[in-house]
Amino acid sequence: MLTADDALGFVINAVARKFSQLFNIRFKAFDITAEQWSILSKLVEHNGITQRELASITEKDANNITKLLDRLEKKGWVRRVDHPLDRRSYALHVTEEGEQLAAKLKPLDQKFAMELLTTLTVDEVEHFQKTLRKINLVLSDKISKP
Repeated sequence: MLTADDALGFVINAVARKFSQLFNIRFKAFDITAEQWSILSKLVEHNGITQRELASITEKDANNITKLLDRLEKKGWVRRVDHPLDRRSYALHVTEEGEQLAAKLKPLDQKFAMELLTTLTVDEVEHFQKTLRKINLVLSDKISKP
């Protein structure tokens, strides 16, 4: 019989929480959290998108995005500008300082992820990622069609 510790949701949450905790410890000197990095790194890839688009691609709710953007903007890494096609929206842009920080952090982040996966083979990592993506798609589908 499975215990609560064996439940898929518990295991996934425990791993994600520990991943974030270790990230926050390792990247504290850069004054950025795992959650802030997830936003900044996506904005570097998709500079100029709206908050709604950012919420969609990061799978975060709008209120959380607003709070994170407030922090990133206060740190000088992101700026909101009036959207050229939609007066109700802002276009999100990474500042020069944000770009420089992201350029420093990206290789460190990749090294961090690789360090955590050293006990797995390349095939195991690919299979694991593929499985998680499948689970994510099923969950997204069930959420959108209750």
